[in-house]
Amino acid sequence: MLIKMRLNKYFISALCITASLVTAGCTSEGDKFDYGKKGLLITGTETDPMTKFIVEDTPSTYAVTAQSTAKVDHDINITFAIDTTLIAGYNKEHKTSFFAPPKGSVVLDNPNAVIAEGTALSTASSVKVVDTENFAEGRTYVIPVTMQEVKNAGNEQVLTSGKTIYLKISRVLNFYAIDNNSQASSNFIFDDAKAVKLTNFTYEIKVYSYGFGNGGNIKRVCSFEEKDESNASMLRFGENGMDGNQLQWVSPAGSVPSTTRFAANRWYMISLVYDGSQFVMYVDGVKDAVLGGSGKSCNFQRFEMGMSWGGYNNSQFFGGRIAEVRVWNRALSTSEMTNGVCGVDAHSKGLVAYWKMNEGSGSIFKDATGNGYDMDWNNTWRADYEGALIHHTDYGNYINWVKDDKNKCVQ
Repeated sequence: MLIKMRLNKYFISALCITASLVTAGCTSEGDKFDYGKKGLLITGTETDPMTKFIVEDTPSTYAVTAQSTAKVDHDINITFAIDTTLIAGYNKEHKTSFFAPPKGSVVLDNPNAVIAEGTALSTASSVKVVDTENFAEGRTYVIPVTMQEVKNAGNEQVLTSGKTIYLKISRVLNFYAIDNNSQASSNFIFDDAKAVKLTNFTYEIKVYSYGFGNGGNIKRVCSFEEKDESNASMLRFGENGMDGNQLQWVSPAGSVPSTTRFAANRWYMISLVYDGSQFVMYVDGVKDAVLGGSGKSCNFQRFEMGMSWGGYNNSQFFGGRIAEVRVWNRALSTSEMTNGVCGVDAHSKGLVAYWKMNEGSGSIFKDATGNGYDMDWNNTWRADYEGALIHHTDYGNYINWVKDDKNKCVQ
């Protein structure tokens, strides 16, 4: 039934693409489309060869078909194949870091398809993800399915842009997160030897809010700082003069208010990027706000969760959840941010520290990179009385771990 539904959908898509090619034209290898030339392509590559293949359980199946830009006057035989050698070229062209699925995790059933005389859509081949046991955390896997061989094509030519479809495996992941507690608001300060100078950087954190107040009702999320709090990158909602659901990045060069107005009860990935010339806030990998500021640099040595100065831990409490906190020593590309919404490879280039905050118990946030940036929340500092920092050895007792249906992400 599922395959039949997909075929019906793709048949409609085939008719639509045929109409659009006639009216708008098409390009192949940079040449102007020849209206008298027929073409073959894999269904779904009309606008983008990359498409999501959502895998919630195994086995999961994706139906792959080919189509002609017009009904054919004779049978055309097509052989599909999975060709993982194409991933390297795709990564280079698009500046991505996709991986081939582990051996044995993906199969291609009935690879031989036919576009029958008088039709424009082929029979379906089935790509199956049969096992995700050996999938590494933070990696995004892609299955390139290509038209390996076409027989009896006649005047039909394979359109270069539509020869291969890249199926990005999008797993539904259920994860642990920190459910914020005002009593846990504090700072972890790394030893001087762990301070890292950042001339370019990307700071990331995943946030989920239970609700927002009016403007002026500040809710402080976190801050990435130097040891003495200078050159901070601090995030808070509801600053004076802004909407309650508007996020402010107090950057080393000044205020960067978000264009986005955030909704309660959903996750967002916030990425704060400095590329040496400007500070750019991204929301779920999409550019949101920009501030110029060339020549800035900072030393990351301190992470603040919540608001920990004086009694503001209660009055500026951010009621929500956090996860996936990262420090990079480079400016990420938009594709890297988009593909890292659920997680990243712990050994990614330029990843200095990575706290998934998925331990589920205890007081330690482990650094997944192995670079030695573990944070023990029973070893933090807070200025309880609006004065000097006071060492605390028990705030780890206030860490609330949560894993439920709200903590789901489609990679």
